Amino acid sequence: MKKLLTLILILAISTSAMAQIAYPQVLSMKDRAATIDRLLDDKIQNYLPEIMRREGIDMWVVMSREYNEDPVIKTLLPATWLAARRRTVLIMFDQGEGKGIESIAVARYNVGSSFKSAWDKEKQPSQWARVAEIVKERNPQKIAVNKSKHFGLVDGVVATDLEEFTAALDKKFQSRVVSAEKVALGWLETRTAAEMAIYPHIARLSHQIIQEAFSAEVITPGVTTTQDVVWWMREKIRELKLITWFQPSVDIQRPDPEKFDQLRTSSTRPEPGVIMPGDLLHCDFGITYLRLNTDQQQHAYILRPGETDVPQYLKDAFENGNRVQDIFTGNFKEGRTGNEVLRLSREQAIAEGLKPSIYTHPIGYHGHAAGTTLGMWDSQGGVPVKGDYPLHLNTAYSIELSATTFIKEWDKEVRIMLEEEAFFDKTGTNYIDGRQDEIFMIPRRPADKKD
Repeated sequence: MKKLLTLILILAISTSAMAQIAYPQVLSMKDRAATIDRLLDDKIQNYLPEIMRREGIDMWVVMSREYNEDPVIKTLLPATWLAARRRTVLIMFDQGEGKGIESIAVARYNVGSSFKSAWDKEKQPSQWARVAEIVKERNPQKIAVNKSKHFGLVDGVVATDLEEFTAALDKKFQSRVVSAEKVALGWLETRTAAEMAIYPHIARLSHQIIQEAFSAEVITPGVTTTQDVVWWMREKIRELKLITWFQPSVDIQRPDPEKFDQLRTSSTRPEPGVIMPGDLLHCDFGITYLRLNTDQQQHAYILRPGETDVPQYLKDAFENGNRVQDIFTGNFKEGRTGNEVLRLSREQAIAEGLKPSIYTHPIGYHGHAAGTTLGMWDSQGGVPVKGDYPLHLNTAYSIELSATTFIKEWDKEVRIMLEEEAFFDKTGTNYIDGRQDEIFMIPRRPADKKD
């Protein structure tokens, strides 16, 4: 009886603690679909014209066959379409100032509310012939297709579709077929005002999962392993009716002879380790919701017996990480390339006595999304081509970087690895849902239990 009462008490405490974790609302599947379609219609009509005109393209053709989708077409399909149907051809034609984008589906069906079907198979049996008719009727000067040597996300047209599409066109139009690289990049990287009203909510969901994972409700020192936490995160994602775009990771730095290995962390993943008092934990975590993604890295410290705070030497190391973030985001300027921002930031950080590594990427429809690359962990001198693409306003990034600090108390270097979503617009670079500015403690002090 005594054991039963103890168990009931433990469960009651656990349930009470869990009740303190207040997650933002997650929409029903029906409401998600309506939201996604609203965002898509808004972006096509209010943002795509500017992108196409900026790049001098008046017709953009995106084509795919079922289950062999171009990454871009997946961002143009309505929420209720989980794949292209048969062969789906979407044509976006700029009708000129004040007239907007004509969005056409050369398919047997309307493709959501954005693309109206313009093909009657009974009248014109050949889909490609109908595409050619539409092109001829509109007489575009540049016909862009998703072909790119360096940017994989916008190289989605397959060889057969491109060959058959080109062959169907009159010869004068064949010579007008060009790469849609910059238009497609612009489409993928641009974040709309409507999307940015939602993005903080998505980033908060992701942050809340990390905060709960890095708490005494999930971690029991001496018992819980890093992989236990990883799989708890995966279960929590499913419990909230969300998905993730990569397997989370949790790793440990502690005062032992083992050195940090970026390749091991990034590829093979650390072996499960039992979490102990005095450990510095780090996670890499992200979710997908409403077609937008998060990618976050944060830290927690397991208090030793008698400790009531994170050791000052770890706080100082963490402060170095925040300082590298400030230097880096302060160098974002419209028109600067990723390589320029990387170089300026590294020079400034090193001049301040810091030891930075910067490997930031765009985020949005994809986790590692379209746009400029701002360093890679193994390419700190710059990234050819992808790093030469310029920064545009109204784009989002995972500010991913690290600062390495030698800690004499551990007789080794500790690496503070940080990653947070930020939005770049005319006001500067601002974190979408704030950033971690102090290491979480496990267990929390009562006053810290706001999550």
